[in-house]
Amino acid sequence: MKVYNTLTRTKEEFVPLEEGKVKMYVCGPTVYNYIHIGNARPMIVFDTVRRYFEYKGYDVNYVSNFTDVDDKIIKKANEEGVSATEISERYIQAVKEDMKNLNVKPATTHPKATEEIDGMIDMIQTLIDKGHAYEKNGTVYFRTRSFDDYGKLSKKNIDDLEAGHRDIKVAGEEEKEDPMDFVLWKPKKEGEPSWPSPWSDGRPGWHIECSVMSKKYLGEQIDIHAGGEDLIFPHHENEIAQSEATNGKEFSKYWLHNGFLNIDNKKMSKSEGNFFTVREIGEKYPYEVLRFFMLSGAHYRMPLNFSRELMEAAKNGLERIVTAVEKVKGLMEKAEEKPLTAEEKEFLTELERLNEKFDAAMDDDFNTADAVSAIFELVKLTNTRMKESSSKEAVEKAYGKLTLLCGILGIEAERKEELLDADVEALIEERQTARKNRDFARADEIRNELLEKGIVLEDTREGVRWKRA
Repeated sequence: MKVYNTLTRTKEEFVPLEEGKVKMYVCGPTVYNYIHIGNARPMIVFDTVRRYFEYKGYDVNYVSNFTDVDDKIIKKANEEGVSATEISERYIQAVKEDMKNLNVKPATTHPKATEEIDGMIDMIQTLIDKGHAYEKNGTVYFRTRSFDDYGKLSKKNIDDLEAGHRDIKVAGEEEKEDPMDFVLWKPKKEGEPSWPSPWSDGRPGWHIECSVMSKKYLGEQIDIHAGGEDLIFPHHENEIAQSEATNGKEFSKYWLHNGFLNIDNKKMSKSEGNFFTVREIGEKYPYEVLRFFMLSGAHYRMPLNFSRELMEAAKNGLERIVTAVEKVKGLMEKAEEKPLTAEEKEFLTELERLNEKFDAAMDDDFNTADAVSAIFELVKLTNTRMKESSSKEAVEKAYGKLTLLCGILGIEAERKEELLDADVEALIEERQTARKNRDFARADEIRNELLEKGIVLEDTREGVRWKRA
């Protein structure tokens, strides 16, 4: 298996630190709002990487954090007149619901930044003791030039970076020894959550949390650190500096980064009016279509363009797969036990060949687009060869292979049972009752349940309307 390592800019043979085990850390979201479809791409991509490792027999320890203290969280809390904890907990639950809808498996551990403050203080103190950090007026900075390998991930030269920052004045950071030094701890401001520390009552900088959580839940050295390519600099670069300066050893062996998501060939932004949350797309398409689109549209390292036309194509492609699975499932119920024919033996050989083609694509830096192509070949072969006279063994193996390969990609290949109109109306009535009782969690749960069954709800002035997607 080969993976593209951002650190070396080459494809490398994957060799785990410990045989049969993979320690993997993926940077999670800052929980101040519903996640957008750009956030969904790394969630889906690296969930699929995890699933493939598990398929290959590895024991995967997968850690993905929630950043639950941040300027954006505090700002939203102040706007709503509630605590930062209320905001972060609300959106952590929302993220978990969206992940479930996208068939993203829960991480082995989902640590929260606010529950790891003691570990951050300990690491910061170690960095001070080793001469890699210093305190000024309650703020602690990392002494960037003390780490000789700074810039090795992003391939940025620290002198060039300093030249670019020299004329930028950042309020409150005049006491830095060097413009490139970054914050590890900052004193509290009015209206902000804070924690006691040896330097000031305050809160940690953003970069330190991942270094601490990765070390606590995975150890000083890990196999894979992953996230969006926007995190390469400064976030992942700073993580390397903090972790390696603290522990005196290589932090992560492999670094994986997914490419950006564009909307109609433009960068996604609220100002452009092309900013979509996962939930907004989920109201127009089944969530499994969004997952299928993310995996079939392009290699994970490449930019991916999102458009209505491409989502329609993904919907149609997924329907082809689901229809094929439905066909063989129906045949399986009727098929009889009888010896394999020569044609069926050849068919089973072809099944294994396509399984090998799927594996080869995934072994080549998790090329899900080519893996999906192998599944489409399998669909065509199955539709052509499987018929009512086929033996039970042949049909069962066709069904097993289709569902296996789709499952590795986290794609639900079985058609969901359709709700009858009366069932839909009953659930809508239950949802209305939940909303009146301010049980918004149950109301959202019902909306998501209906979406999974292909039912889209629209709240209008005249009441709730529904339609089949």
